[in-house]
Amino acid sequence: MKFLSSIKVLLFVCVSFLTFGQKPNVIVIYVDDLGFGDLGCYGSKTIKTPNIDQLARKGLLFTQAHTTSATCTPSRYSLLKGEYAFRRKDTGVATGDASALIPAGQQTVATIFSKAGYNTAAIGKWHLGLGPLGGPNWNGKIEHGPLDIGFKEAFILPATGDRVPCVYIENDHVRNLDTKDPIEVNYLKKIGSMPTGKENPELLKMKHSHGHDNTIVNGVGRIGFMVGGKQALWDDEDMAQTLANKAKSFMIRNQKSPFFLYFATHDIHVPRIPHSRFLGKSGFGNRGDALLQLDDSVGQLMKTLDSLRLTPNTLVILTSDNGPVVDDGYIDGSKENLGLHQPAGILRGGKYSSFEAGTRVPFIVKWPKQVQAGKSNALISQIDFLATMNQLLGTEYNENSAKDSKANLNAWLGKDKIGREYIIEQAGTLAIKKGDWKFIKSGKGARLNPLVNIELGNDSEDQLYNLKTDPTEKNNVSTAQKEKSAELKSLLEHEMNK
Repeated sequence: MKFLSSIKVLLFVCVSFLTFGQKPNVIVIYVDDLGFGDLGCYGSKTIKTPNIDQLARKGLLFTQAHTTSATCTPSRYSLLKGEYAFRRKDTGVATGDASALIPAGQQTVATIFSKAGYNTAAIGKWHLGLGPLGGPNWNGKIEHGPLDIGFKEAFILPATGDRVPCVYIENDHVRNLDTKDPIEVNYLKKIGSMPTGKENPELLKMKHSHGHDNTIVNGVGRIGFMVGGKQALWDDEDMAQTLANKAKSFMIRNQKSPFFLYFATHDIHVPRIPHSRFLGKSGFGNRGDALLQLDDSVGQLMKTLDSLRLTPNTLVILTSDNGPVVDDGYIDGSKENLGLHQPAGILRGGKYSSFEAGTRVPFIVKWPKQVQAGKSNALISQIDFLATMNQLLGTEYNENSAKDSKANLNAWLGKDKIGREYIIEQAGTLAIKKGDWKFIKSGKGARLNPLVNIELGNDSEDQLYNLKTDPTEKNNVSTAQKEKSAELKSLLEHEMNK
């Protein structure tokens, strides 16, 4: 049996690479909080994003691409694991000291690439927890991290820029940690004597609008409390360049062998503290400036590919973990200077929302050897990343571990114009989108998050929208279209109970 299995894998690999030639490099640029209307290539007339726009001009731009969730941790979990996060009870927005949501040894996209002989790296925002139950050991070897689930290299933020600890993890240790100044983290109560945003607002260089008033690091209040690790603390202003440099170094070192790079930017998440090269340059506050910085990072990676002559056979995917938010906890000029810019375009909602702007995001695929430039209206979901990459590589994988992920390579490469039959979306409640119709399951009745001024769509009653005639989801027709509502509700519940 083992012999036959080995022959089967070999045949899959041979067929795949006879079709596509030599193994392609693969880069996923996973942006944070990027909205459907934030980019020039998606219709924005305000903030200039020339590098990403060029990526779209030379690649395939999708208009119906979705994350699995309207918040970051669940989306990242689903992308890497191939399983909907709603199937677990502990995949909400993770704290900075959360234990690993994907424990050591479990299958991920990275293990698929590793089995196919790729060098693999995770660079940027992680936010999937680290360490065993109880959280990581910040002052020693950090277990249950990226290196334990298929990545051979890692340079990550443990969680987000607005959460402690504000340090980088390089492979499996805190970078630049002085062992005489150990790190301690607590999300339940204040520890030590470091000043906080709540107690010492005079020390802040960026005020908080809500929350974000715990330990001050680099003049910014964060979520959670920490002490120690002074030598290891990051500089927010240098973060984008630090991550870009790490990504470029990885590509240069692996230019003669196939590589998979998961490059998860911190931009344009809060706190938005762009480098002085970008500060004040957009005219739309710090969020706009962070967009300029993001675009520059993308440009640097693409120029590196060009210089290494790797562009023709590198598959680049740029997308976002969820929809946009303007004021997400800091007074940074983004809300006050939003002007005519529409981060979600015409879509309703945003980050945290069950409406389209929560999960419908930019999605650009560029692979000069295989993908014809243009636009696709195919319905695709990030849940399919694992199975689709496996289809590309021709390897075997554990389908039970990634039971929600379906191979959809033809759609991702522009050869299938239809894509998925339906997709599932997770926010405060669950939704399903099929054809022209979208059904939102009744929620807890919270229609608006007043802190971020975003409509959540978690109404106490079911909702049904015809997105062809009502793309802004203003007319709930669940009562008038009872049969369609019942059909989609039944299909959604079937998926929930798998």
